[in-house]
Amino acid sequence: MNVGVSERREMVDKGTTGVSIKRQCNLLGINRSGFYYQAIPESELNVLAMRLMDAYFMDHPHTGVESMWGYLVKSEGLAVNQKRIRRLLRLMGLMALYPKKKLSTPGGEGHNYYPYLLRGLKIERVDQVWETDITYIPMKKGFMYMMAVIDVKSRYVLQWDISNTMDAVWCTEVLKETIRQHGVPEIFNTDQGSQFTSEVFLDVLRGHDGLKISMDGKGRALDNIFIERFWRSLKYEHVYLCPAANGRELFRGIRDYMKFYNQERRHQSIGFQTPQESYAQKPDGN
Repeated sequence: MNVGVSERREMVDKGTTGVSIKRQCNLLGINRSGFYYQAIPESELNVLAMRLMDAYFMDHPHTGVESMWGYLVKSEGLAVNQKRIRRLLRLMGLMALYPKKKLSTPGGEGHNYYPYLLRGLKIERVDQVWETDITYIPMKKGFMYMMAVIDVKSRYVLQWDISNTMDAVWCTEVLKETIRQHGVPEIFNTDQGSQFTSEVFLDVLRGHDGLKISMDGKGRALDNIFIERFWRSLKYEHVYLCPAANGRELFRGIRDYMKFYNQERRHQSIGFQTPQESYAQKPDGN
């Protein structure tokens, strides 16, 4: 039986086994830093501002710092300045989607960029295209990050995990686990974030013959549309309605929602099947 990273973290015992947390994590093949589910602390004002900005940004992805400041101050009555908003947006991993100069110029040493391969592509089968992304997940106090990998044809979320950092090592761990459980897609699409353009992440993708790497163009709001729709569903149907008190509560709540999303929710776009039913129709699953 394949057991994902998040499920293996639930197996770690905090003190009754006599085996250290470090040793248990090593045996289970998981990153110890992600086990503790420590929310990133922020002031109550910042947590409120980030929660409002996250929801507003999903509906208005072209919003920049000045427009966001206008929304928070004039519409929501928060006492925040543009410097604070800029810092929080960077912390959340959000940036306004609009064309920028020199889009093809690499962002720094050690980061690699690939062309966007999905424009005009007809997606006809499962495992043809996978998409991945990271999003900010608000909590009652503080926040965490979530990464997910979705099969575009079936809308099936192949793998997910939460962490208090969004570094390349964590992202690579999730990628490896996805491939271990589900094989290799024809195309793997990401944005141009530093985690996904890092050597450690790309080396895993390059190590599989026939796999093509695709990356969103900067300023393109719709390039990663399928996983963006999933984030919207997750946040409006669960995260915002049931804000978690701590990381472990957050993990368990998302785990329950993922079961609903993959196994129970029927999508009109895939013939009112569940994502799990649709993904099960892959050739080697018939």
